[in-house]
Amino acid sequence: MAVASLGVVIGLVVFKPWLLFVDVRVDEQLPIAASAPAGTQSAVAEPVPPATTPAGSADTAQGSSPPAGPQQLAVGALVSHEHTTTGTVRIVQQPNGSRFLTLENLDTSNGPDVHVWLSAAQLVEGPDGWFTAGSAEHYDLGLIKGNQGNQVYEIPAGVDLSKYRSVDLWCVQFSVSFGAAELGA
Repeated sequence: MAVASLGVVIGLVVFKPWLLFVDVRVDEQLPIAASAPAGTQSAVAEPVPPATTPAGSADTAQGSSPPAGPQQLAVGALVSHEHTTTGTVRIVQQPNGSRFLTLENLDTSNGPDVHVWLSAAQLVEGPDGWFTAGSAEHYDLGLIKGNQGNQVYEIPAGVDLSKYRSVDLWCVQFSVSFGAAELGA
């Protein structure tokens, strides 16, 4: 009896099944961004830092100053993998050069140890895509803040966005994707 009880306790600690029945809603303020102008950088290319030309110089007068507001560098729609997942992913650059990944209208299952990854893996829909991000180069932006709502994650300046073609909601504990989005223009 004691061995069975110990097995149940260990199973509960490892699998945390109650998380499937608890939703965590996060509604952070999202940066509103205009799409990148046509003919500028590609969707996931490393952004060029804002110009440091002194005010009043010829370059500023000709309109090459940094954009007045946030610019969208990439966007993608989340698709389901291990768990039903919907929402939109955006990468937005602020006029000061800082970059953020946003999860908009996210709706997925809650789970243990789910992280937001920038991934070099190609997006594969359905069960065939559940494990593809696990073997690809990735950059971990941290634990997901909640399984529903709007969330913002800072992308450090040294991260080369040209390496990453998708965003993955990756459960580290079970090495499986909850959902992912391909980044495009």
